[in-house]
Amino acid sequence: MRTVKKHDLEARTRVLNRLKRLEGQVRGLQKMVEEDRDCREILTLLSGIRSALEATGDLIFETYLEECRADLAKGQGDTKAIVEAVRLLRR
Repeated sequence: MRTVKKHDLEARTRVLNRLKRLEGQVRGLQKMVEEDRDCREILTLLSGIRSALEATGDLIFETYLEECRADLAKGQGDTKAIVEAVRLLRR
């Protein structure tokens, strides 16, 4: 059974907060489309959402790498898992 560390909980909270913000932004984007708002406004918000989603993915990846590094330091890690994660992000 895996012990949940304070760092893990903080990282999860940060990710969840970002995802909730993104959810609100996507709802706002949907509303803007429904209201037939100006394309420039819609594209501006869309660009912000895309950037926020990328930043959230980066945070998730950084947290994963920290966990892998800790496992490797204990002799429990697998570098193949890290390579696989990098490949997933490149898609």
